[in-house]
Amino acid sequence: MTLFKKPVSVKGTLLALLLPAGIGLMAIAWFVHGLLLDRMAREFVESRLKDEVAFLEHQIRESGGNLNTLQTGDYFQEVFHHAFAIHAPLQTIISPESWTPLLMPLLETGPDGATQVDSKGNGRTPTSILAYRKSFQVGDTPIVVIVSEDLGALKRSQAELHAWTAIVSIILILLLVAVIWLGITLSMRPVVTLKAALKRLQDGEISRIAVQAPEEFQPLVQQLNQLLDSLDQRLERSRDALANLSHSVKTPIAAVRQTLEDTSRPLNDTLRQELTARLGDIDKQLEAEMRRSRFAGPQIGKSAYPVKQARDLLWMLGRLYPEKSFELASDLMEERRWPLEEHDLNEVIGNLLDNAGKWSANTVELSLIEERGRMKILVDDDGPGVQTESLSSLGIRGLRLDQQTPGHGLGLAIVREITERYGGTLSFETGARGGLRVIVDIPWR
Repeated sequence: MTLFKKPVSVKGTLLALLLPAGIGLMAIAWFVHGLLLDRMAREFVESRLKDEVAFLEHQIRESGGNLNTLQTGDYFQEVFHHAFAIHAPLQTIISPESWTPLLMPLLETGPDGATQVDSKGNGRTPTSILAYRKSFQVGDTPIVVIVSEDLGALKRSQAELHAWTAIVSIILILLLVAVIWLGITLSMRPVVTLKAALKRLQDGEISRIAVQAPEEFQPLVQQLNQLLDSLDQRLERSRDALANLSHSVKTPIAAVRQTLEDTSRPLNDTLRQELTARLGDIDKQLEAEMRRSRFAGPQIGKSAYPVKQARDLLWMLGRLYPEKSFELASDLMEERRWPLEEHDLNEVIGNLLDNAGKWSANTVELSLIEERGRMKILVDDDGPGVQTESLSSLGIRGLRLDQQTPGHGLGLAIVREITERYGGTLSFETGARGGLRVIVDIPWR
């Protein structure tokens, strides 16, 4: 069973954390204030008593130790505002006389310096005093001087000051609560604005979130807009795929249907081959559109392990082309992640390796590189290569430079399409092995 229930809101959490912290700090400050006030007051009183003792000592030395020549009574009381006692072998002066029970023991024995004396008190004498004692000699005459102050009155003054400090502290805590509440309310205003924008988005009034958010909320707004862009792109791709599929299969289906409905022509081998070709075209188009529909493009929170996926694909292509060598060159760690959707990365690397495997003589090399905030995939083969004037034609959907090699001319077009969805580029050049080098360059998101 938990003692404290976790707050269900950010405002409640902040208040639950800041208020106890503020009250605790204020209480500590008030406690420390009391200690410092007591220490400073004692040191101040002790300093005053010491100065008055020094004054009395000076007066006694000036009189040659004759206490009768001192102006006692009202003079010293008006000057000192403290009780004092002067003791010589033949004479003792204590003012006021009601303090005699407290000061007389200090005159007879006791260390020099400040001493606190506590007693029960009788209504005329204080219960606690601070006395400063000093003994000296004037010629051969020993003299003891004591000046003291009522600590009870001082403590009452301190208590009153400390109480006013507590009142001020409570007022400050209330002001702190108000400031915290106002600060939290102002800080949470962008959340309210964002909530309203999301409601308008849900109602279809806006298509993107465009609010003036603080710096801390900008990444959230950007990621929400990226998510909306991604959803729109996937919807658009789905619609395009359906439209392309409908348009592409309509003609082959019509041709097959016309052939089957024509009862005047026998279904010979030529017609069978023609039907097979038309159905093959439909199958190819269905396969191409199905592959296109699986492309995700940039997805928030999606990432892939390029080295691991590359090793798996190299192993698979090695089994598909056992007479050829597939190699990996990369400085990336096995656990390194790229912000690419796994299926998209598989399509890019798989199509490039498959294309290179068809054309290479002996070796295909795959390189995975990171430099200056970009992800690069390089595939080199040692095949016949492509003439310079034909490099720009590579990657165009349905275009094949060599009709003799098996394939549909879609591999490089698929790689180009995926690369462009991530804001990257697909380029071709002659590689160091004399064959074709394909370069996929994608910026880091």
